[in-house]
Amino acid sequence: MNEQKKYEVIKGLADHPDTANKNRAAMVLGCTRRHINRMLQGYIKSGKKFFLHGNKGKKPATTISHDIRRQVIDLYRTKYYDANFEHYTELLKKNEGICISHSSVMNILESEYILSPKATKAKRRRIKQKLKAKKETAKTKKELTSIQANLVAIDDAHSRRPRCAYFGELQQMDATPYEWVPGQIWHLHLAIDDASGVVTGAWFDTQETLNGYYHVFNQILTDYGIPYKFLTDRRTVFTYKKKGASSDDKDTYTQFAYACKQLGVELESSSVPQAKGRIERLNQTLQSRLPVEFRIAGVTDINKANEFLHSYIKEFNEKFALPLYGIKSVFETQPSKEKINLTLAVLTERTVDAGHAIQFEKKFYKMIDHKGAQIHYRKGTKVMLIKAFDRSLFACVNDKDIHVLEEIPTHERKSKDLDADYKKPKPRKPYIPPMNHPWRRSAFKKFVHSQPHRIEQDLKSA
Repeated sequence: MNEQKKYEVIKGLADHPDTANKNRAAMVLGCTRRHINRMLQGYIKSGKKFFLHGNKGKKPATTISHDIRRQVIDLYRTKYYDANFEHYTELLKKNEGICISHSSVMNILESEYILSPKATKAKRRRIKQKLKAKKETAKTKKELTSIQANLVAIDDAHSRRPRCAYFGELQQMDATPYEWVPGQIWHLHLAIDDASGVVTGAWFDTQETLNGYYHVFNQILTDYGIPYKFLTDRRTVFTYKKKGASSDDKDTYTQFAYACKQLGVELESSSVPQAKGRIERLNQTLQSRLPVEFRIAGVTDINKANEFLHSYIKEFNEKFALPLYGIKSVFETQPSKEKINLTLAVLTERTVDAGHAIQFEKKFYKMIDHKGAQIHYRKGTKVMLIKAFDRSLFACVNDKDIHVLEEIPTHERKSKDLDADYKKPKPRKPYIPPMNHPWRRSAFKKFVHSQPHRIEQDLKSA
């Protein structure tokens, strides 16, 4: 329309040179008198086509070719489906050598009514309105089916809250169940630093377990040090107490809280998801990205998934975490591997039976001293059984004696009377940690009964 207006004004000047007012023409077109003279000369020389832009009818140099557009659509439908568009843009550059912008990818896919799993409610509403209009003009059942298949359900994101001031001040923890590979639902245990957005720990397990959170805790202690505080979900493993449990090893909140107490880490729980919105959003992001990454990498079992996490989380932090040089760290020095192993332990009380043995997890164990000889205690003796992070077993008796637990097999492997190659096993000298640890039965029992949920239980039972 601007071109038409210019043509009409300049044509009027050319047709009536005696009465033409170039100043008024410049005011109408919003340009200078000098430019009016330039356009007038151009019209006299070339006529109406002078006002047509030279690139009219030509494709811009930056136009994405039809083949690339088709490839972007086909790859998303066949190989990278369920990836959000930003992630898909990264995968195209990394794996396919297609370097186009995120907005271009979004426009190409949305032109085919393919929505991102992270699309907003407003955009989904607009697309649905377009699809309804298109349905009315659709002529075949195949066309109707393809329109419906392109709509993807999305969830609302959680609201934001201010970040903490220091790196290591607050670690948000949670576990999310999801079908990470087809047909298998695993629980991804995660920890993220609130100030920087660094994912400090990640571990897959078949259920939301104390073992999963201990692995995350171990990664934090090993890679960064001792944090100031954990923020967890009150409705998960941290407050789970099995009804009628005969021992405290099922009370996972107390076990995790006791480990935190020994390292001086504060533990806070909240039943409001918005209070830990950063970990909730991380769950959504990884649910969108990891299944696609697993499919490309050929990950099919949980052990390979945990191996893959080790390298993937580093790449994830490099892309999404804030730079640490501007954030002061309040992590304390990393503990030794031995201290971590002995602190991230499951502690439970057991009683010595008539056979001078202890039963744990449907197996029987005998107590071995530092020389490799069996130690015998009277029936009914109370023992603090310790299952360290590396799954080695110890027993603390009378808050002063530490013994290694050795499993008693159901049957002997060989008979000393009937097997000619029978050799009497030599007692091996086991490693027994020193008594400077938090394994004292009295200290642990005192801590158990100081827990708020245990106080409530004691009051109800009274």
